[in-house]
Amino acid sequence: MAVPESTRLMLELEGTVEENLNRHLGVAKEWMPHEYVPWSEGKNFAELGGEPWDPEQSRVSPIARTSLEVNLLTEDNLPSYHREIERAFGRDGAWGTWVHRWTAEEGRHGICIRDYLLVTRAVDPVELERARMQTMQAGYDSGDKALLNVFAYVSFQELATRLSHRNTGRYTEDPLCEKLLSRVAMDENLHMIFYRNLVKASLELSPDAMMRAITDEVVQFQMPGAVIPSFVRKAALIAKAGIYDLRIHHDEVIWPLLRQWKVFELEGLGEEGEKARDELDQFLKALDTQASRFEERRAAAEARAAARNA
Repeated sequence: MAVPESTRLMLELEGTVEENLNRHLGVAKEWMPHEYVPWSEGKNFAELGGEPWDPEQSRVSPIARTSLEVNLLTEDNLPSYHREIERAFGRDGAWGTWVHRWTAEEGRHGICIRDYLLVTRAVDPVELERARMQTMQAGYDSGDKALLNVFAYVSFQELATRLSHRNTGRYTEDPLCEKLLSRVAMDENLHMIFYRNLVKASLELSPDAMMRAITDEVVQFQMPGAVIPSFVRKAALIAKAGIYDLRIHHDEVIWPLLRQWKVFELEGLGEEGEKARDELDQFLKALDTQASRFEERRAAAEARAAARNA
């Protein structure tokens, strides 16, 4: 009986997974969520006396709160993400070790961001919990992506998440929040490197199939937070603020990885791989145009607002 292609690839990549897992564990610094949200620097719940939340209690702007909420609710859906990567990678050997290590690290992100939001009274805790329940009940479903598609998707997604956290921290203008989200972003970057290296190895083992997967995931890319209530409206506000927009996605997420993988310099592709690469090239040109148009519209809106306030 012939061995399925995904099984063959997993066997051949086992050594790569173990090598990158050991590298990750050697670099990843152990840290505790409370180290970044010390109670002495926030508001102790005992001092609040159960008072209702009020926007005036927040030290961050409304758009910063929106971005923090989206980032947290995205992290909250971890049970669904764990299910997805365990389905793709399994529980055996280095693959399983990575699945559980990654899950543990991601779980820490939700803990510390929620601690910050609640301790500093940055958001309405009741509305936040309602949104968490809605988001987790919606769950996340990748559509049973093939193994190589998972590699490609999580590479782009982890880098996008890193930038979203890092830019949100800066936008808050709160040193405590920026320090916290910088640490979370560091984890996300290490996760991206792990997956990025799997894509690189897969391009050597199965170049046509991996090129197809890269193209499909770039073209169809959607952040896992899309199931969050009112996500489209919130994403538009975040883009308008320049925290995460099409230009960032094109210039700072897609292209750095494509350059790292040398996608457009890769030789020896078959017909299917060349076709996928051509599709990718055309899509990137269209995305660049779309990003430029968004920037122009945003600049025009800012100019009009400035004129009204002059």
